[in-house]
Amino acid sequence: MSEILTEEDVKLRFITPALTNKGWTADQMRMEKAIRRDSKFTDGKVIIKGNTAKRGNPLKADYVLYHHNNFPIAVIEAKKAVLNIGDGIQQAIDYAKRLDIPFAYASNGKGFLEHDFLTGFEREIALNDFPTADELWKRRNAKEQITPAIEKVINQPYFFCEGWYVPRYYQRIAVNRTVEAVAKNQRRLLLVMATGTGKTFTAFQIIHKLYESSAVKKVLYLADRNILIDQTILNDFAPFKDKNILTKVENKTLDSAYDIFMSLYHQLSGDDELETFRQFSPDFFDLIIVDECHRGSAKENSRWRKILDYFTNAIHIGMTATPKETDDVSNSLYFGDAIYTYSLKQGIDDGFLAPYRVLRIGIDKDLEGYIPEAGKVDDYGNELPQKVFTSKDFDRTLIIDERTKIVARRITEFLKQNDRYAKTIVFCVDEDHALRMRQALVNENNDLIKINDKFVMRITGSDQLGKQQLENFIDNNTKYPTIVTTSELLSTGVDCQMVKVIVLDAVINSMTKFKQIIGRGTRLVWNKDKRYFTILDFRKATLKFSDPEFDGPASSVYDIDKNKPLPTPTVDDDFDDIGDLDDVNPRKYRVSDVPASIISELELIYGENGRLVVNHSYNFKSLIIERYPTAETFIADWHDGNKQEILDYFEEKGVDLNRFKEKVGKDVDIYDIILMIGFDKEAKIKTERINDVKNDEFYQKLSDRIIFDKIHRF
Repeated sequence: MSEILTEEDVKLRFITPALTNKGWTADQMRMEKAIRRDSKFTDGKVIIKGNTAKRGNPLKADYVLYHHNNFPIAVIEAKKAVLNIGDGIQQAIDYAKRLDIPFAYASNGKGFLEHDFLTGFEREIALNDFPTADELWKRRNAKEQITPAIEKVINQPYFFCEGWYVPRYYQRIAVNRTVEAVAKNQRRLLLVMATGTGKTFTAFQIIHKLYESSAVKKVLYLADRNILIDQTILNDFAPFKDKNILTKVENKTLDSAYDIFMSLYHQLSGDDELETFRQFSPDFFDLIIVDECHRGSAKENSRWRKILDYFTNAIHIGMTATPKETDDVSNSLYFGDAIYTYSLKQGIDDGFLAPYRVLRIGIDKDLEGYIPEAGKVDDYGNELPQKVFTSKDFDRTLIIDERTKIVARRITEFLKQNDRYAKTIVFCVDEDHALRMRQALVNENNDLIKINDKFVMRITGSDQLGKQQLENFIDNNTKYPTIVTTSELLSTGVDCQMVKVIVLDAVINSMTKFKQIIGRGTRLVWNKDKRYFTILDFRKATLKFSDPEFDGPASSVYDIDKNKPLPTPTVDDDFDDIGDLDDVNPRKYRVSDVPASIISELELIYGENGRLVVNHSYNFKSLIIERYPTAETFIADWHDGNKQEILDYFEEKGVDLNRFKEKVGKDVDIYDIILMIGFDKEAKIKTERINDVKNDEFYQKLSDRIIFDKIHRF
């Protein structure tokens, strides 16, 4: 009888009772189809469909078993009774690795196959011999050398209250690994988490667990932007503020009565050489969290590094989306290899971050270069050098007014075609370029400027009026400003959740800076229709998406034996990502009589494995043939009732089916489009296929019901 039991039967009749008999409670079990406490651990990748988006299927294990609050210990994959006991083990192993769980199990209801990550061994055990929660916990602790003192720290519950966030699986891994490492007396740690994945929430839970377990008493949180401190206090660190144990360092004053200190580097160590941090003894802080640790104090000779050097006995935890590894800056050399990494690709594939599409726009002067004729002078009477000006020169050494105008015009056209009020950031070469781009965008959008003059604004470091509007721009419920032009200020740290369009009109040589810029668009706000974002690229910056370094681990190039002198730190330590310019203040020429035009556009969308897929028929054809060697195999699969599965497959591969349908004709079915693109078959409109059925020689012998079914099976 058991041979015909389904997977759900096996779980209900055998696995769940076996767990219950061993003392596993309902609170410890997350199950795939449970109404409460289900085992879903991703939200499902967002799939772009034309101008809309939908979610793919989330990942769920059959069972995730927890020893205690936010500490899963085992994964179980169930299979129907007719299969072997170990048929689900590879899937269980895959889920366990992703979830950082030490034990994986497979079962067909007749017993369990156990995979122990701690030893590497597998064994079969009887159905009634499944380990208890405490048995698994003791096995883990013995192998990981967890003493009672360490266990006290790692067992400290997470902070939770009504309306508070439940940690996502990767946040839990980051917190648990970090807390355990600290409890084991590791003093330097690095966490790498993509922009938008909740680094400050993760930092809050780390501090909470260490503070409440008395592993640390005094904590310093360092950042280099005021808005990063203020956002953190108001949002993720609010419970500390409510307990009156948190203070923000202001006016270079330190009050030892508090336990958690939030500070800008500038407040502790500024140009006045007061070195405010010396008001406390070197042993005052037990823990220092360094936000955006690829910046500021990352350089060994930075004037801010002396803060960390002074409190050298404290635990230092660096957090960043973009670890920096260059000749003079090495996060891994200081903090060690990342204890955990959660990348942009992982975040998008899990459905926690927004995917992107790219419109790569080619301007003739950028693609072909510009050589001034002999004796050509600029608008100020200066003779232009006889050289080839290329994309990296425009707006840095040569301003072509017409080029600025056509960029502004194309941005405006895109917004008019999609959403005039889509929050947009235009990244420019420098503040002067941002000013001119603002004016060009104002003129292209004068109809909306008449309604509100803040529709377009420049927000840069020196623009005080613009900076005053930054909070309005990042507010999800505020319409204005809608379009902002900037150079550096919005490239990192600022949480702009509703940004739907990112415009790149600057050559970006730094991979760190590129990843930070892209991170401005990755937040998902599903209930406000922010489900993906678009990148308008005028300088081929998005070619960096194909660089292995974009989503791979940073490799240290720092050679401690070089003993070469390091660059002298500058007043712009907090903007150390610029790195694109050979000359900080080059001479600029400006011409208003040189024409420019857009001569190419290429659309790319986020596809499988994070690759950008060109949205044209050649790539679609290769995907069709990869799945269906012949037209007959496709037709058979379609007619077997697998239509939706086929459509989902191509959409998940990054194919915009609606776009192809628009190009071919709305009255042509996807079925015909696949045959046409994949196998060079002539497409038929729907009415032709209906007529083919009606003209069939057996038509008169069929009932109306059969005719209807035959027509609509297509």
